[in-house]
Amino acid sequence: MNAAQHIEALLYRYQCVVVPSFGAFLTQIKPAFLQADSNTFFPPSKTVSFNSQLQTNDGLLVSHIAREEGKTYEEVLAELEQLASLWSRTLRREGTLRMFPLGIFRRNGEGKLLFEPEEKNNFLTASFGLSPVRANPVIREVLKEEVAEVEQRIPFTFTPERRKIVGLHPVFKYAAIALLALTAGVSAYTFNQDFKVNDAQVRAEAQKEVTRQIQEATFFSNNPLELPTLTLEVVQEEAPAPEIFEARHHIIAGAFRVRANAEKKIRQLKRRGFDARYIGENAYGLHQVAYGSYVEAEEALEKLKEIKQQVSQDAWLLSQR
Repeated sequence: MNAAQHIEALLYRYQCVVVPSFGAFLTQIKPAFLQADSNTFFPPSKTVSFNSQLQTNDGLLVSHIAREEGKTYEEVLAELEQLASLWSRTLRREGTLRMFPLGIFRRNGEGKLLFEPEEKNNFLTASFGLSPVRANPVIREVLKEEVAEVEQRIPFTFTPERRKIVGLHPVFKYAAIALLALTAGVSAYTFNQDFKVNDAQVRAEAQKEVTRQIQEATFFSNNPLELPTLTLEVVQEEAPAPEIFEARHHIIAGAFRVRANAEKKIRQLKRRGFDARYIGENAYGLHQVAYGSYVEAEEALEKLKEIKQQVSQDAWLLSQR
């Protein structure tokens, strides 16, 4: 089982992939930027980081591997736990662990685990096909200074060129100009007369049409009360229900088969001071209840750490698009 390749496939669609008993791979969108020293434009990307404190199984990776390799959930979970134990022993013994194609794990002098992601990977699907573009610097000002320096050393003089005009006799030129002016005047007069005639015809036709429509206008009766009544039914469309919240990171407190149990859990958590809420069903038809929901991933991770220390070790983070 190549767990690293399965993790890579999930990182294109999810923001958090947890390896049970080892840690979680997190993604964050990085906007496009310009590297000034090399004049290179880099497209938007989604970078990967690692958090060794998030080790509780959320079922995402295990279910994906079980579906792809045709194994049971329990078999895959046992294999992942053995693999995580092997990775931990390798780090303690050698200090480094290369997990292709995700990156390299290292332990520093203080024993802290560091993760260096592969620079070639871009998990942002919207940037597929986009590669870094290097732009050549504009040297317009440099060339301008060089030209100015050359002009100072070598003065330029321009001698106007006398051109010999070869053409018709002056009498014929003046005759041609007069003929051109006469032709233009006649054309303008003809156009003006045609425009006046067409305008008069259009006005006459319009007046005739208005008179015809007035003559054809009839009424049903002299009594306006006898006119037919037209009733219009106006159907007002209901506005779509607004979204309840915009948070995308939820700290899960539990998932219940029965909705009533989920509501009961929400009331219990609210009495304990949590901003608990119902966030819908998961892929297995279970009703999920969250301690709280957050917009920023960093805030959600800090709150998750606090809940796991003070309330329950079973709490885990669900990030949605």
